[in-house]
Amino acid sequence: MIRKRLTRGQRSAKPPALGAPEPTFIRAWARCGVRISEISVSDGQPQVFIVGKAPNERPIAFRRRAPVRNDGPGVVWFSGYRSDMDSTKATALDAEAERRGLGCLRFDYSGHGRSGGRLEEGTISRWLEEALAIVRTQSEGPQIVIGSSMGGWLALLAARALNEAGEADRLKGLVLIAPAVDFTETLVWAKAPDEAKRAIMEEGVWRRPSAYSGEPDCLTRDLIEDGRKHLLLGGMIRTRAPIMVLQGMQDEDVPFSHALMLMQRLGDPATLTLVKDGDHRLSRPQDLQLLFDALGRMTERSSAAA
Repeated sequence: MIRKRLTRGQRSAKPPALGAPEPTFIRAWARCGVRISEISVSDGQPQVFIVGKAPNERPIAFRRRAPVRNDGPGVVWFSGYRSDMDSTKATALDAEAERRGLGCLRFDYSGHGRSGGRLEEGTISRWLEEALAIVRTQSEGPQIVIGSSMGGWLALLAARALNEAGEADRLKGLVLIAPAVDFTETLVWAKAPDEAKRAIMEEGVWRRPSAYSGEPDCLTRDLIEDGRKHLLLGGMIRTRAPIMVLQGMQDEDVPFSHALMLMQRLGDPATLTLVKDGDHRLSRPQDLQLLFDALGRMTERSSAAA
């Protein structure tokens, strides 16, 4: 699930783009105690809003592209663990949304990319709070949420939260790329060797070598134990929205058997596309075209239902 981008205490192995503007802090109070940017935001310019209350405030960086057309849904990108809003897929999606005239919103979780906070403090609850805040305060109308890896899990959790809050109309569909649903339990804890489990329980963290960076993954006891509050694969998962899943069969981080198990749990219309030679990232040109095609079908379905 496992792309790497850290802030503060540890930095990403991927340096920021040369000449990239720093996020602009624009503070304005909104409902739920979230401080957000004003609506007038230039396309692509990184902005920041504050989520949480002291001492747990953290600045969340985001980019928002305004729609050109008014008859389509917006697009929201949920990144994977240690990935960010400037990744290959996220930037390609933004360009495709622009080509289609759709609004696009992408952001970095705390401890990731341009956002503040430390990765070691991250939990599913914390990142879900940030994801819901970005959807509620920085988007308007129906949205298609596209979640990659851990972002796929968070997308399903966000759909459940929106449904429970009476906001089901905000979600018109989900596109999930190698969705790492319940990854803290099924893909980390269940597969961790005994010495890693001892490190998590006794030292509070397991620094696992990563295939994507020289910096190790930071898998904490808080992340594992908090993840158990959000497990989905033990029952039916209902989103009240159609779902499209894209999954590589050569994925060593989220095996395609995991996607098959997820499909058995989805209680809404869902399709699965298996890419025989696809890896976890699914960021090759042909993989990106599958993503664009899925977005097109989801947009057409949303417009037809309007």
